[in-house]
Amino acid sequence: MRFRHPDGTVVHLAYCTNVHPAEDLDGVLRQIRVFGGGVRAALGAERLGLGLWLPAPLASELAASPALTERLRAGLASAGLETVTLNAFPYTGFHAPVVKHAVYSPDWTERARLEYTVDCARVLARLMPDDAARGSVSTLPLAWRDPWDAARLDTARGHLAELSAALERLAGAGRPVRVGLEPEPGCAVETSEDAVRLLADPPPHVGVCLDTCHLAVGFEEPGPALDRLAEAGLPVVKTQASAAVEAPDPDDPATRSALAAFAEDRFLHQTRELVDGRPLARDDLHEALGGPRPLEGRGPWRTHFHAPLHSPAAAPLRGTTDHLDRTLSLLLGPGGARTDHVEVETYTWTVLPEERRPVGEAGLVAGIAAELAWARDRLTALGLVPL
Repeated sequence: MRFRHPDGTVVHLAYCTNVHPAEDLDGVLRQIRVFGGGVRAALGAERLGLGLWLPAPLASELAASPALTERLRAGLASAGLETVTLNAFPYTGFHAPVVKHAVYSPDWTERARLEYTVDCARVLARLMPDDAARGSVSTLPLAWRDPWDAARLDTARGHLAELSAALERLAGAGRPVRVGLEPEPGCAVETSEDAVRLLADPPPHVGVCLDTCHLAVGFEEPGPALDRLAEAGLPVVKTQASAAVEAPDPDDPATRSALAAFAEDRFLHQTRELVDGRPLARDDLHEALGGPRPLEGRGPWRTHFHAPLHSPAAAPLRGTTDHLDRTLSLLLGPGGARTDHVEVETYTWTVLPEERRPVGEAGLVAGIAAELAWARDRLTALGLVPL
């Protein structure tokens, strides 16, 4: 879906297809038909945006074959869909039985990460509509925090410089694509302060992808965070509209029982507790609840579990949608559009507590459509006009 901001900026709203398991082109084309087309029909939208996730082998295959990319573009068009953004954070195997820390490999110290990201940018340059101002690709925030040192940072910066040169060539050909590194709890770049410290004055066409779930888990207020990024010359290339799960009173037995239902084996659910204005950290929800060093429950908890925007959690838990609302109002409010790509990225539908999971493909289509309707209504409430 497209919207026009009062300042004239065209803002794209999409949902991310990393919620669907597919490792080859036929699988992606089926996603497009069944889910993308189904969500568009459910919303009654003339055109719907998809933020595609392409596993590394498929991205390489598409980058080497304009004919295969054209097949993908035709599949999007026939379903009434368009793509201006790709999610290149997971490299491959994102729906393996256990993902956890594997999602951070390869990282930006490895050429495989550079090559994958360049492949994605090249594919997106061919996929995005001719009237789109630019494309965006999101990627991991350098690496997981350990191991990390000055030598690894220098290597990563060298790879980002090579990435920038490749993006410059695309821009010179009239197909501009920007790449956003996505701060995430537990990573080398976890917060906006880390982004400023490690990524300030980035090479051309490189900025940040602001994931609002991650921002909330770190108990970062959006206003200071956005100002900090702007002052450091870090553009918000893309925003992932997502909500975390919050436990206002994690010392309450009923609350802890409800939280335990979100502790699952596939994805990492970094958890933070706010005590005396400072977040205390554990790398996964089960560690926070009952590991060797559990969090104490003296302050509220937020956990990195991307929860459906329209229905993130039931009492005694809640979602961080108020935080998301504040972030969107600052990004797209009357002061002007500070981003033009918004992607709903709830990839956790199939690992929600069992009673909250969608039933079958039709249930997932309905859930994604409800999330996008929620996001659409928030954008129009800010004064953006659907196109």
